[in-house]
Amino acid sequence: GTGKELVAKSLHAASPRAANRFLAVNCASFTEELFAHELFGHEKDAFTGARSARKGLLEAADNGTFFLDEIGELPFSMQAGLLRVLETRTLLRVGGTREIPVDLRIITATNRNLPLMVEEGGFRKDLYHRLNVISLRVPTLAERQEDIPLLAGYFASRSAAAMGRTVEEIDDGVLDMLRQYPFPGNVRELEHMMERDVALCGGKRILPAHFPAYVL
Repeated sequence: GTGKELVAKSLHAASPRAANRFLAVNCASFTEELFAHELFGHEKDAFTGARSARKGLLEAADNGTFFLDEIGELPFSMQAGLLRVLETRTLLRVGGTREIPVDLRIITATNRNLPLMVEEGGFRKDLYHRLNVISLRVPTLAERQEDIPLLAGYFASRSAAAMGRTVEEIDDGVLDMLRQYPFPGNVRELEHMMERDVALCGGKRILPAHFPAYVL
């Protein structure tokens, strides 16, 4: 919830690859078997029902940027395949024998302690070092209190427009309260919080009374 994908999109937009595709995938959202097909694609007749060849996400993002969120959730058996792509700049589709060249910028993100996972055997050491070329730490929202008024205003305006409401002001007491709140859910929690308050405020001003007790 800190905005890691937004950081990745910004890096892509500021790069010479900006005119090409930006593709993002959450490693925690796939089963091991499905992930292999999604990442590498497959050839015709590679398995029952594969009536035609299909590009995987890595191949579809050729010449662009590929963002792997929650890389710490990548199945161990798939880590070797990703490492091979990074080192050879080629991939093999499932059921294929022809190496397909790919030119990608790879950005990965995680909220887990990868060095500890390496020590415990849950993440490949060689893949970790191959990925950890440039490391950026995205701070929590609680560490970026100066951003809270700007983000709160943005989320309130966006939610108001979606609901057909008019919100003209966020009370100063609300902003003081939000600066003191620890935001365990980071930016995403603030986004949902402001959406709720816009729905409940019933007027043009968001007040502390519109927030739940745990925030107060």
